[in-house]
Amino acid sequence: MVTPTLPGFAAAATRFLFFTGKGGVGKTSLSTATAIALADAGQRVLLVSTDAASNLDEMLGVPLSNQPVAVPGVSGLHMLNIDPCTAAEAYRQRVLAQLAADASDEERQTVREQLSGACTTEIAAFDEFAALLAGEGGESRYDHVVFDTAPTGHTLRLLSLPKAWTGFLAGNDRGASCLGPHSGLKMQEARFNAALKALSDPALTTVVLVTRPDPRPMQEAARTAEELRHLGLANQRLAINGVFHASTASDPIATAIEALGQQALATMPDSLARLPRDEVPLRAFDTVGLPALRALLGGAAPDAIPSREPAAVPALPAEPLTRLADELAAVGRGLIMVMGKGGVGKTTIAAALAVGLVQRGHSVHLTTTDPAAHVADALNGSLDGLKVGRIDPKAETEAYISKIMATRGQALDEQGKALLLEDLQSPCTEEVAVFHAFSRVVNEARTAFVVLDTAPTGHSLLLMDATGAYHRQMVQQYEGQAESKGLHIITPLMRLQDASMTRVIIVTLPEMTPVSQAAALQDDLKRAQIEPWAWVINKSISASGTTDPLLQARLAGERRQTERIASGLAKRTFVLPWLPEPPVGVVALGALVTSDPDPVTVG
Repeated sequence: MVTPTLPGFAAAATRFLFFTGKGGVGKTSLSTATAIALADAGQRVLLVSTDAASNLDEMLGVPLSNQPVAVPGVSGLHMLNIDPCTAAEAYRQRVLAQLAADASDEERQTVREQLSGACTTEIAAFDEFAALLAGEGGESRYDHVVFDTAPTGHTLRLLSLPKAWTGFLAGNDRGASCLGPHSGLKMQEARFNAALKALSDPALTTVVLVTRPDPRPMQEAARTAEELRHLGLANQRLAINGVFHASTASDPIATAIEALGQQALATMPDSLARLPRDEVPLRAFDTVGLPALRALLGGAAPDAIPSREPAAVPALPAEPLTRLADELAAVGRGLIMVMGKGGVGKTTIAAALAVGLVQRGHSVHLTTTDPAAHVADALNGSLDGLKVGRIDPKAETEAYISKIMATRGQALDEQGKALLLEDLQSPCTEEVAVFHAFSRVVNEARTAFVVLDTAPTGHSLLLMDATGAYHRQMVQQYEGQAESKGLHIITPLMRLQDASMTRVIIVTLPEMTPVSQAAALQDDLKRAQIEPWAWVINKSISASGTTDPLLQARLAGERRQTERIASGLAKRTFVLPWLPEPPVGVVALGALVTSDPDPVTVG
């Protein structure tokens, strides 16, 4: 039996549990702690990450794999990571195996080329996900499958695909899409139908909407709740993670944090207030390792968590954001990409830098690739010289389809046009359309400032994969031709690699998971020959002077992370301290980049 002290989402778990929410709210911690609690109660549990930037390996100390791996110390618990690249190659092999035995090498090569796009990578990952929901293979032996999902926008896309592909394939066995011949896809139709049925069954599936006691992630959770209801996922619970109560009324920092949290709880959207709710207290420890993860949901006393007082930590020189805005403005033009794990404050930093550049006399285009975009909310107003945009997947897809029909469709008869339009209704057309929009934004930065607020890490890496795939395709296609004709090919990837044009700013919180994912993101960028220009540490409380015991305990963890950053992760570091009032609006954002305080040290 599961212990009654556990939150409702763990104590009354259905077979499939989805933990979703804005990046940085604690989805991985809560989903992992839940999986451990269920396994400790004698259940057979599979913990699945659908996040391309998962840190489950660091949290549990087990290498990620696309096959179930036993978790040492937790009997009955296995975990796997749906790796998009591995899934894509496996998918290609399955589709090729469906071809007739007498298919020519040319026909097989054509199908492989159809399956080489970035959208195949995403949908192949979805195919693995659908197989889990359909209960295929060995996964049917588990009592519970717990999904640690990517941040909201990517997860909504994933959960919408069973319905989208089921509709697309219905009665459609002609032609070919980026997933290969439609006739071959019919084999997947039963899997997609089973996935859709499982997602829509409240006896089988529960969605746990994870949030912090903070208005912005709560608003996103409310929007997610509505969108999931439209998709048929109505069995939802609300988990509010990191609820803080000050130990004494004499500490202004602690009381301000508590007051902001209580205000957010009191004013949460009605769609959330109506849901069954669980509150998880803010803990004094990092949720890494089995003792900490068991303690997170109350399964062990917090004092059982091993603690390590940091040794002498070197001070981390960190300049204020105003210096960062000054240095960027001096360049005169270019692309500023603000990247990082979800929930670290990328939108705030991107908006503040855009406002700062306008204040310094430049025209700026501030835009975002995040499906759950909040740039307009952060600005909460307008500013002369600042253009605000968004790469809207739906609008870009409609425009892309219209363009293709107007060009390629001209030479086709009515039947051919109908078949082309049918293929363009494929759900993965959206990925192609978004890449084209991203390419236009990159090109715009040749003559002006473009500040790009990117989607959370995993989603951004998929977009970078698309950029790399396009680069390789163009180089291969025009190899030898460009030089002979005096042409110079410049792809979007080459512009991102050009340090004189593109400056990547990595944003992190001074916490273990965001710093680890920032470091992993930096490694991925360097492999693509893109060198990050600077790091920004957001919401630092190390210099706040708080005396609250719980916050003091968390400061020890913050010092450990600044030690990591100081030991060579970042070439340049800027810092934004924890603020009692969130910087929302043009005036508040401008204040972050106009004051000129002395350089600060963190740690």
